[in-house]
Amino acid sequence: RKTGEKRNLTETFGEWVGTFVWFPDSSRIYFSAEISGISPVWAVHVLGQEAKALFVEKNAAGYSDDLAITKDNKLLFTRMSLQHPNEIYQFPMSNGSVTALTHVNDPLLSQISMSPLETFWFPGANGDKVQGFLVKPPNFDANKKYPVKFLIHGGPQGAWGDDWSYRWNPELFAANGYVVIMINFHGSTGYGQKFIDAINGDWGGAPYEDLMKSLDYAEKTYSFIDKDRECAMGASYGGYATNWILGHTSRFKCIVTHDGMFNATSAWGTTEELWFNEWEFKGTPYTNRALYDKWSPHMYATSFKTPTLVVHGQLDYRLDVSEGFQLFTTLQRQNIPSKMLYFPDEGHWVLKPQNSQLWYKTVNDWVDQWTKK
Repeated sequence: RKTGEKRNLTETFGEWVGTFVWFPDSSRIYFSAEISGISPVWAVHVLGQEAKALFVEKNAAGYSDDLAITKDNKLLFTRMSLQHPNEIYQFPMSNGSVTALTHVNDPLLSQISMSPLETFWFPGANGDKVQGFLVKPPNFDANKKYPVKFLIHGGPQGAWGDDWSYRWNPELFAANGYVVIMINFHGSTGYGQKFIDAINGDWGGAPYEDLMKSLDYAEKTYSFIDKDRECAMGASYGGYATNWILGHTSRFKCIVTHDGMFNATSAWGTTEELWFNEWEFKGTPYTNRALYDKWSPHMYATSFKTPTLVVHGQLDYRLDVSEGFQLFTTLQRQNIPSKMLYFPDEGHWVLKPQNSQLWYKTVNDWVDQWTKK
């Protein structure tokens, strides 16, 4: 402060810093940051040492966040995983042992069978290593063949990982007898800024290649996958990706597309996040029309064949409900088996509990209809 000197303590750290907290003597900073499907707590010293994960081995799991330091130098934080919602944990600096302070969800979770998150890596677009995840159903039998729910995350600057959400919960999707596969394609967070930026101007390029190669890899690697009973499912960018898939492959038995971009030009004109579309498509539809048309799923409607469930909310200002209506109209006009689930009181996410129950039932029934024998 006296010299006015500024130093970048995370210059060589390639991930996005989340919440952070100073150690009481100001010698170091603790922060959360996502990497390869988990979000550990990291420490960086003010004197310039490289950031290092604070917890190792089994403690470097799940998603940690909401950091705080107590007067007696205990680090408090929340942690969740695919198998449990957030609880509060502590890390006494003296002995380095992480312990849970709360067990709010233990009584309920003790009655539920859930499978651990498994990870795999495969060569994706540009020869880059790309990470995928797999969740098996309860009472899994390796000698059986299972249908697949192929989940595609939104953002696109987001990621799947060892975290919890009541929306698009992989354990719930696996619960009725499915193997769930999730891929952190080019554009995903947790693999460095270059990997994130790779999707810019290439929405249907490298990410789509990653998705297809990942499924090829999983089908060859896991003998319990039934490659003839797979459904692609996604929301937001994931909805865009499923719309793109709709026009570029018929390998899936069905599709679920939620709040996705269908027409890149109309999506530009109706979003409340205008800067984002202009950043991702490198201009406006009237200054770079070729790129908007190149990556717009509606331009490939003549190739649509796969039965599709369309989901959209009236209060979605990120991707206007008209995107869903345009897609559903296109499917209906071509006599492609299709349904639309419309929420007059939801936005870009389905947040109300009763609506969430309806969403899961409708989505799972649709997938069952096309993939269950």
